[in-house]
Amino acid sequence: MKDISLERLHKSADWPSVEKIATQVQAAGGRAFLVGGCVRDLLQGYACKDFDIEVYHLPLSRLEETLSRNFKYTHVGVSFGVLKLDHHEIDVALPRTENKTGAGHRGFIVSSDPNLPFQEAASRRDFTLNAIMLDPLTGELVDPLGGRNDLEHGLLRHCSEHFAEDPLRVLRAMQFTARFEFTVAPETVEMCASLDQSELAAERLAGEWEKLLLKGKRPSNGLRFLRDCRWIRFYPELQALIGCEQTPVWHPEGDVWNHTLQVLDAAAVLRSDDHNDDLALMLAALCHDLGKPATSDLNEQGSITSYGHPEAGVPLTAQFISRIWNQPDLLELVQQLVRYHMEPYSFARYGAKDSRYRRLACAVKRLDLLYKLALADINGTFDRP
Repeated sequence: MKDISLERLHKSADWPSVEKIATQVQAAGGRAFLVGGCVRDLLQGYACKDFDIEVYHLPLSRLEETLSRNFKYTHVGVSFGVLKLDHHEIDVALPRTENKTGAGHRGFIVSSDPNLPFQEAASRRDFTLNAIMLDPLTGELVDPLGGRNDLEHGLLRHCSEHFAEDPLRVLRAMQFTARFEFTVAPETVEMCASLDQSELAAERLAGEWEKLLLKGKRPSNGLRFLRDCRWIRFYPELQALIGCEQTPVWHPEGDVWNHTLQVLDAAAVLRSDDHNDDLALMLAALCHDLGKPATSDLNEQGSITSYGHPEAGVPLTAQFISRIWNQPDLLELVQQLVRYHMEPYSFARYGAKDSRYRRLACAVKRLDLLYKLALADINGTFDRP
């Protein structure tokens, strides 16, 4: 495949180390490739913050000997063949095979094989656009699965049947659609629908959900994907929002599900790059109307009301968050935001007295986040392109 320019990579502080590793590997009789997200990001025009290097035709003992001349490193796992360089955002590994032997993400036999064919090594990755290999010395791309073409078309396509060995990849697809606005190939959606998340540890779920909520340009894309692949079934509090109708004059955007998706996207614009604050804001945006399915009713005038839905949403918020995060402070803050999310609009509309604002300030420790949530709620109550 045609070579590409490495000029953008030269701006990274770790690039000289990458070049040194590739040169030393070559001198020892092997060949080093950049793989995974750093290659994908480079092809999309993004800066690379960390590097994954895969080394071929060099046994692990020889690789360790080669690296030890200039770098200190630690092993990741026992048999993974992954070396994490100290003081660098660089991981060096051999290509490997993984065979499912039991439940959970630890239920694998992992074998390193420096002579694994490129095609087979690529087939073990998640998506074709993450299976592109780049020679850091020459700029040559090796793309055995057509990942560059999929990347150019913004398409997530699984590499092989090995995708099913780790169901977490479904949530990786979720957050990729939100971060990069990728679409998912129909055959990949179908495969994801056949998988189950029951074996996944909560901390692994949290990692992918946080990428969706904190990095997603359009978090709504990720939620739509969960619905498309039927993984929304694992989040019953969210699934209940689908088809929960609202009065069109007040909610022209449609049911509570569509409203929540638009509020999520509106909240994403208000993120501050503070991890804790942004996570609380985005979770509150996701959960703010969880109480509506249980409280919605059609009155005599033909309007749908949801009186008491903020209060009803508090225990449902706890159910959803506690399934993924074990962070009591986060849970308490998000519950406060959900409980009082209607107050800023009500205060402004009906002219609340100062005393009510003071009581609200005592009830909700973070009025700044409550304001952002209320603003996102309003901005999400319109049709969006």
